Amino acid sequence: MSILEIFKAGGPVMWPLAICSVVTVAIIIERALELRTSRILDPSVVERVTGLVEGGRLDRAMEVCRKNPGIFTHIVAAGLHQAPKGEPFAREAVEDAGRHETTRLTRYLPTLGTVAAVSPLLGLLGTVTGMIAVFKTIANSGIGQAAELSNGISQALITTATGLLIAIPALVAYNYYSERAERIINRLEGASLRVLRSLFQVPLQAPVEVDRTQASESASRSE
Repeated sequence: MSILEIFKAGGPVMWPLAICSVVTVAIIIERALELRTSRILDPSVVERVTGLVEGGRLDRAMEVCRKNPGIFTHIVAAGLHQAPKGEPFAREAVEDAGRHETTRLTRYLPTLGTVAAVSPLLGLLGTVTGMIAVFKTIANSGIGQAAELSNGISQALITTATGLLIAIPALVAYNYYSERAERIINRLEGASLRVLRSLFQVPLQAPVEVDRTQASESASRSE
């Protein structure tokens, strides 16, 4: 049987299953392209921005962020923009930008999880409708109508198999990309906090002030 013949034999439930399959393939490809670590956390950009911030060259760091648009640079740029107002404002800006940007990492994953859950149910629905057709044929014509009986049984089996064929890769992809997004978010948080700490690093030694009375006494003794 060709794919078209299988599709026709599966009955009307094959249409929503076809939509689920297209959505699954599209999301898997989109997430594979979007969740590339080198695209989100380019090590050279991270080290360059961090080094510039540690050296106090904030204008240069902002320029690097503008020339290398991405999730990490957007988060850092938000913190650098609020840095003159103080650490609380910069930290809040980094957290807000982080929440906004990291939603891109989990985009479409709930849809993928929904497809993984719904596809077997659609297959089960096709099984039920197929068996209803079988029993209806038996009730009307008896068990002698082998062709009509086989059509209902084929519909029941084809929809079940199709639902599972869609749900299994969708579920695997959902778990894989969810874990991958979580790892990237953790790395983003670590890199952003490193820049934030470098931005507001407190000097270890403060200038020493000489007491005026001690200075005058030492001056009189020397005279």
